[in-house]
Order: sequence, then C-alpha cells, then structure tokens
Amino acid sequence: MKVPKRLQPLVDEGLVDTVLRQLMSGKEATVYVVRCGDDVRCAKVYKEASQRSFRQAASYQEGRKVKNSRQARAMEKGTRYGRKMQEEVWQNAEVDALYRLAAAGVRVPRPYICFEGVLLMELVTDADGHAAPRLAEVDLSMEQALLFHAQLLREVVLMLCAGVVHGDLSGYNILVDADGPVIIDLPQAIDAAGNTEAAAMLERDVANLADCLGRFVPALLELQYGKEIWALYSAGLLTPETVLTGRVAAPARPADVGAVLREIDIARREEEERQRYLQQD
Repeated sequence: MKVPKRLQPLVDEGLVDTVLRQLMSGKEATVYVVRCGDDVRCAKVYKEASQRSFRQAASYQEGRKVKNSRQARAMEKGTRYGRKMQEEVWQNAEVDALYRLAAAGVRVPRPYICFEGVLLMELVTDADGHAAPRLAEVDLSMEQALLFHAQLLREVVLMLCAGVVHGDLSGYNILVDADGPVIIDLPQAIDAAGNTEAAAMLERDVANLADCLGRFVPALLELQYGKEIWALYSAGLLTPETVLTGRVAAPARPADVGAVLREIDIARREEEERQRYLQQD
C-alpha cells in the first residue's frame, strides 16, 4: 500500500521497510502492519488532538511530569507550544507504561521506538500467526471466560503493584493471543500514587472486565474485585500472590457527600477544559 504521510519519516530513517496494511483505526490512533527487516510489527500513529474522540482529560493528566517549569507553564496556559508538549507527554506515557509494565511481568506488546508521533511495537498474533482479535469480539465458553477473568485480574494487580492503572481498560483494548489476554492502548495510563482519581479508574477498569466476560459468566457481575484490590493496595497488603475473593465488607460510615460533589466538580472542570481547547483551535 502507499506509505501514509505520518509513516514516511520512519521509512526515510530505515526503521520501516514496507507498510503492509492498515490494521485498525480507533479513537486515539490508527495502527498499521509494517515490515522491519525480517520482522512484521505494528506502527501506532497517534491522531492529532483535534481528531481524537478521547480527550486528554484533566483527571488523566494529573500526576504526569514534564521536563521543566517552562513546559509546565506553557501546558497550563494552553499555548501552541504547550499543546505540543501535551501531545508529547500523552504519547510518551504509553511508551513509558509499556516498558514499566513489561519489566513487571504484565502481558503487553513489546515497544521498540517512538519516533515522530509513531510508536513502533510488537504485533500481537493468534495461534495461526494472524493479528490477534480483541477480547470483546471473541466467543468463549464459561470455563474460558473464568480463566481469562482470573488472568486479567492478575494483570491488573501486577500493574497496580508496579504503580500503574490502565484508566481505560475494556474488552476493546485487550487482545487474545495463543497464550491468553494481552493488554494494549496505554496512553491514558496513570500513576496510582500520584492521581487522586486512581481508585475510581481502577474500579471502573475492573468493572469493565466483568461487563465483558459477564456475557459468559453472569455471576462475575455481582462481585467487587475492584474495591477489594484497591482496599488491599491502600493498606499496603496487595502483592502479585494475593488471593482475591471479590467481596468487601460493607462500609460502616455514612455516604461521603463531599466526594460526590468533588466528582461533579472534576467533570465540570474537564468540560471547561475541553471547551477552551476547542476555542483555541
């Protein structure tokens, strides 16, 4: 196929020899299958911020660090340079998370290089060597669904023990290769200790797993693994070997109305940020 404009710099630099085909186009990037020497890999081309349906919400940016105070001020003011820095931070977040999680034993694609807004990484394949399907597109038996759910809970725990929360985990960003689930799409990954929304995001990630696999095992929808995992993490008791039950004790204190109001305020600020960004463009 014709080389897409965004991939031409990688071809010019000899990082990619041939663009074979487009694999998929999502809310934040378009992915191509490419040949690099004797290897077939994938190239993830990040979309410009104005083209993404997934916005860099304030709750995801919290806790992310930049190189110096000038960059931080520019990002806060939303200048052109600041928006460029936001894009770099957004893209580098995935590269950093992939290396960090691979080192922790999490099943993620192996990253090779991020160059000119393109992430070159391992192509995840099924048992026949074809591009692996997404979990949401796979039909499973009850036994397979239970096995995958247990495997994915372990991946979530490994991620959290490494200090990372995916932040957008669902059946659409989990691939299934010959050995089971592989977690992908991590530009929105957050630092568990540096983000006040980490607990809510972790619980949402785990709930999305239950929603996806609950099609085959409805009993999964009744369990509270997300709350249990975060409670153990907060108490310093979570390890990769922790045995989970999916049950937590009912709270003895009244509902935290202040927390609900804070959630509303965060949503309001994110919408204001989105409107400011649109007005600047």
